[in-house]
Amino acid sequence: MFIVELARGLWVILRSMFEKPVTYQYPEVKRPVHARFKGRHNLHRYENGLEKCIGCALCAAACPSDAIFVESAENTDEVRYSPGERYASTYEINMLRCIFCGYCEDACPTEAIVLGDNYELSFYDRRSAIYTKEMLIMPVPEAGKPTPQKVEPGKFTRSIPVMENPKD
Repeated sequence: MFIVELARGLWVILRSMFEKPVTYQYPEVKRPVHARFKGRHNLHRYENGLEKCIGCALCAAACPSDAIFVESAENTDEVRYSPGERYASTYEINMLRCIFCGYCEDACPTEAIVLGDNYELSFYDRRSAIYTKEMLIMPVPEAGKPTPQKVEPGKFTRSIPVMENPKD
């Protein structure tokens, strides 16, 4: 009986000697995440550069840990940030409170806030754990213009554009 257990243990050791190691040389090599991973938030833009966030604060209302603060302001045709009547003039997420549940992502009518795949969150103090709109918003696409934009009057009449059904 002892010999059988000893041979089984030696077999496990011998087999693991030829397996590929699973160590990642972080931060040079980042570990791939799953498709449904919920990491740091991103605020998305349309292709023309306008922000998708319309300042409705549904994400803040859906957040169970009260981590999101949204303050909205009015858009005009001379100073336009989003296609709707309003835009988020202040958008902050307290990452110390966030539990990465994704309810904010589900509540957003314009799919502006998306939990991305960035898992590198580190802070030196509590103030730096509050992510502002400038930290969260995606860069302007190549075909787009930065916000605020001046648009022709009557071009944007809907606050929520026509959207397709979710694919996931």
